[in-house]
Amino acid sequence: MVTIHLSVFCYLLSVVSITCASVEEENPEFWRSLAQDTLRSSLSRTLNTNVAKNVVLFLGDGMGVTTITAARILKGQLQNRSGEETVMNMDTFPYVGLAKTYSVDFQIADSASTATAYLCGVKTNLNVVGVSAAARNGVCSSQKGNEVTSILKWAKDAGKSVGIVTTTRVQHATPAASYAHSASRTWYSDADLPSAAVTDGCVDIAVQLISNTDIDVIIGGGRKYMTPKGFPDPDRMDPSIAETAEKAIQILKKNPKGFFLLVEGGRIDQAHHDSRASMALHEAVALDDAVARALQLTNENETLTIVTADHSHAFTFNGYPFRGNSILGKSPIFALDFLPYTTLMYGNGPGHKILNNKRPDIRKVDTTSKDYVQQSAAPLDSETHGGEDVALLARGPMAHLFQGVYEQSYIAHAMAYAACVGANQQHCAAVQPTLKDPGNSASDTPLWTVMSLTLSVMTAVLMH
Repeated sequence: MVTIHLSVFCYLLSVVSITCASVEEENPEFWRSLAQDTLRSSLSRTLNTNVAKNVVLFLGDGMGVTTITAARILKGQLQNRSGEETVMNMDTFPYVGLAKTYSVDFQIADSASTATAYLCGVKTNLNVVGVSAAARNGVCSSQKGNEVTSILKWAKDAGKSVGIVTTTRVQHATPAASYAHSASRTWYSDADLPSAAVTDGCVDIAVQLISNTDIDVIIGGGRKYMTPKGFPDPDRMDPSIAETAEKAIQILKKNPKGFFLLVEGGRIDQAHHDSRASMALHEAVALDDAVARALQLTNENETLTIVTADHSHAFTFNGYPFRGNSILGKSPIFALDFLPYTTLMYGNGPGHKILNNKRPDIRKVDTTSKDYVQQSAAPLDSETHGGEDVALLARGPMAHLFQGVYEQSYIAHAMAYAACVGANQQHCAAVQPTLKDPGNSASDTPLWTVMSLTLSVMTAVLMH
């Protein structure tokens, strides 16, 4: 059976290959010339050893390598191209590394432990934020004395302005690790705190955010964790992540000492958990658009820009689809049960369905719909994270520090070194930042002035 399928496939491939490729791609000189252009570009590259006045960290939550590849193809296909040859904005970053994402206690991590690693420079346990691995999940008393600070704090102490932009709630694991210390990532508000934690003196993440005077700009959702029960929601607005990142940069760049900005595409992860590949890829494309906007608003000579992920997902790009096949479509070759399958699938999740001992027949199903739930191998209410390394792409001052394979906790220290904040500042002695202009600094903007704007008008996502 397998031999017959492969034979048919090879025949079909030979028939359609002419239409799959452009004429120039059939010429070996096309690929040789392309390679030589890339080689010349690499050879002409010079190290940028400037001190990074600004650091912009784009975090695609759950944006593993498979997601990046599939999003690249989708972006091209949205522009009426085959997609595979598309160049994402993040693809133009000259330095690439791989970060190992495991947590201290689990092979496959969550967003809380990983955020603590790449923001605070310390690996920790699953489900905790802003504390070391000596803290225990859900045990309030264990967090005391084990708090760790983040690069957001280090940058603020150096006189820089700091900000957070997210497409999810501002109390979520990724942003929370930059300002909070909690033995549980789920202690969003006082309503979530167990009585034992209250007795032991722990406070919720929302209170820690309100009490924080370091953050100059924060844009995201999460109003319900900062208002009384029954408080009416506004008529919501949904600004794009590119628009919110632009607004944050416009405010933060007023500080002559520079800034640190975290921009999270948080709904990539949420879509993957629901096994909705279309939504996940569109969110990844939106994050890439925000990268382009940030590059337009900053100077590469003084701004270190990074794109990475906290973890991946159990997400596969499989089968033998022809060149230009819709990335959200089906493989042209049926499985052994004589039923089609999509080229994007999940190892587990809510898409596992068996009817009369068979997989659902999707021949007449529009798998490109944003609401389509991809099939999965194992049944779960929510699809899980993946455990492989994630990519980190960098450009700007000290971007060469992000080559190779490293622990995820290395990222915070390398960013700090590049920006001359935190420890390891011996190399910064000859290059001192300009004194802050007290009349033109985002750090002089009262926190609640910014928060009233962002949490009252620009909050877009009130996630459950």
